[in-house]
Amino acid sequence: MAKVSTYLNFARNTEEAFIFYKSVFGGDFINGIMRFSDIPPSTEMPAMADEDKNLVMHVELLILGGHKLMGTDAPESLGFRVNQGNNVYINLEPDTRAETRRLFNALSGGGKVEQELQDMFWGDYYGSCQDKFGVHWMFNCSEKAN
Repeated sequence: MAKVSTYLNFARNTEEAFIFYKSVFGGDFINGIMRFSDIPPSTEMPAMADEDKNLVMHVELLILGGHKLMGTDAPESLGFRVNQGNNVYINLEPDTRAETRRLFNALSGGGKVEQELQDMFWGDYYGSCQDKFGVHWMFNCSEKAN
């Protein structure tokens, strides 16, 4: 079933923030905390600084009504820069790749594609964009390619 969640980007304190959110909302992190050191090596990625390897690549927590709050650190050594406005994304999880492409194309029209839709190492079809109003969107679809 299609879902919507909120994704938060932090400069280097995602773990601290999510420990706080966990103390407020209760529960446990879904699938624990994934670290940047968990990313498989790739010649397409810049070298990772040692001080960034233990940063949070992904964490998620159910808060109210099944809504997921997710987050990541955004280290500058990997090309990220957290600014007011890109620290919050609306994450869409459509049921199909076709619906994902439709929504991605519609929302990125007149805006800016940050990452084209593509299959990612965590298994989802993923992309991100900023719409023409400056709102940031992420797309994760678990449907596999035919």
